[in-house]
Amino acid sequence: MEHQAALLGGGLWFPLGPRVVPFVKSRFFQKHPTSLKNRSKVSTSCSLNESSAKVICSVAPAMGHNKEAHPECSSRVPAIVSALEKMELTPKFRGSEIIQLQDFRTATVEDIASVHSRSYVFGLEKAMEQASEQGFIHIDGSGPTYATATTFEESLIAAGAGLSLVDHVVAASKISQSPPIGFALIRPPGHHAVPKGPMGFCVFGNVAIAARYAQRVHGLKRVFIIDFDVHHGNGTNDAFYDDPDIFFLSTHQEGSYPGTGKIDNIGSGNGEGATLNLPLAGGSGDIAMRTVFDEVIVPSAQRFKPDIILVSAGYDGHVLDPLANFQFTTGTYYTLASNIKQLAKDLCGGRCVFFLEGGYNLESLSNSVADSFRAFIGEPSMAAKFDDLGYLYDEPSFKVKQAIQRIKHLHSL
Repeated sequence: MEHQAALLGGGLWFPLGPRVVPFVKSRFFQKHPTSLKNRSKVSTSCSLNESSAKVICSVAPAMGHNKEAHPECSSRVPAIVSALEKMELTPKFRGSEIIQLQDFRTATVEDIASVHSRSYVFGLEKAMEQASEQGFIHIDGSGPTYATATTFEESLIAAGAGLSLVDHVVAASKISQSPPIGFALIRPPGHHAVPKGPMGFCVFGNVAIAARYAQRVHGLKRVFIIDFDVHHGNGTNDAFYDDPDIFFLSTHQEGSYPGTGKIDNIGSGNGEGATLNLPLAGGSGDIAMRTVFDEVIVPSAQRFKPDIILVSAGYDGHVLDPLANFQFTTGTYYTLASNIKQLAKDLCGGRCVFFLEGGYNLESLSNSVADSFRAFIGEPSMAAKFDDLGYLYDEPSFKVKQAIQRIKHLHSL
C-alpha cells in the first residue's frame, strides 16, 4: 500500500492499514450524546441522590477507537466495568452510594480549544475522512498514537464525560459537605497530548480541559492537579507551565517515556513554583509513594489552597504493568485514592474528580480501579486478595529520599 503523510498539529499522520474497528455497544455503558450537534448545556442541578452518593462515575469506552494488540486498546474500560460488576461496586448493588451518569454532555470545540490549538482540533476532525477510508492512521510522530474513523467524536465524548463530572461534583458540593468523588472511566487518555497535537496514546488533554472548564464555567480559580501515572504528564505540564492558578504535580519514573518532567522544571514567569515534577527511580513502590504523599503532595496542596483537585489516575505504575518499572500494588492505589479523597475534603469542600490515564495490564488495572472505588466508599481494601508480594523487591529508598529532599529544597516545603 502506498502511504501518504499529512502534517497535522505538529505531527505526521500515516495510514497503517485497511481495517476499521466497529463501535460496540454494551449494556454496562451509559447513554451519551453521539452526535456532534447534540451538545447539552451545562448542568447546574444536583439530585438528592447525587449529593448523598460517595462515587459518581461516567463511562466512555471509545469502542471504535481500537487497534489490535496495541496497549491502549478498547479492552481497557470494559475490563474495569466488568470487574466493578463482579465485585458488586456498581449502582445495581450499591444503590445511591455509587451513581453512574446515564447522560452527559459531549465536549465542544470551544472546550477543547481552551487547551489545544484550533488548527489541531479541526485538523483531527478533517483527518477522520482519511481514517474512515484507510481503517486507521498513525497520528503521533514520536510514538504509536493512532486514530480510527471514530476517534475525533469519541475523544469529544471522553472529554465531555469529565466535564460533566465536574458539573455534578461542584453542584453536589453546594448542598453537601461530603460530595461524591467523580471518576471518569474514559479513553483515549489525555495527559501526554500537547497543545499543538497528540502524543503518547493521548488525543485531547482531558484533565487540562477540565481544569480550564472548572475555572471558566464554575469560577473555581485555583486548580490542583495530581498526576500519579508512571509516565510524566508532559501535555498537562506544558499547558499550564506559566499559569500560577493551576498547580501541576507529577510523580513519574525517572527516564521513562517521554523523557520530560525533570525535577528542576518548576514553571516559568508568573507560574514559577506552580509546577512540581518528582521523577522517582525505577523500582519505587508503595513505601516511596506513601512518603511522597505525606512529605510533598500534602504540603504543596495545603500551601496552594485549591478550589478543586483533579487527578490524572494512571494505573501503569503497578508492578505487573508491562510499560514501566515501578512496583506499586493494588494497595498503593487504595491508599492514594483514600488520601486524595481526604485531602480534597480538608482543602476544597471535597471537590475532586479522577480521570483514567494509563494502565495496560487489564487484571491489575481493573483490580486497582475497583480498590480505588472501595476507598471512596470507605470500605476496606481487597488488595491482599490480588497482590502477590513475591513480585516485590527492595525499593531504592536512598534515591527516593534524595529526590524528596531535593524537591523540598526547590519548592521550600
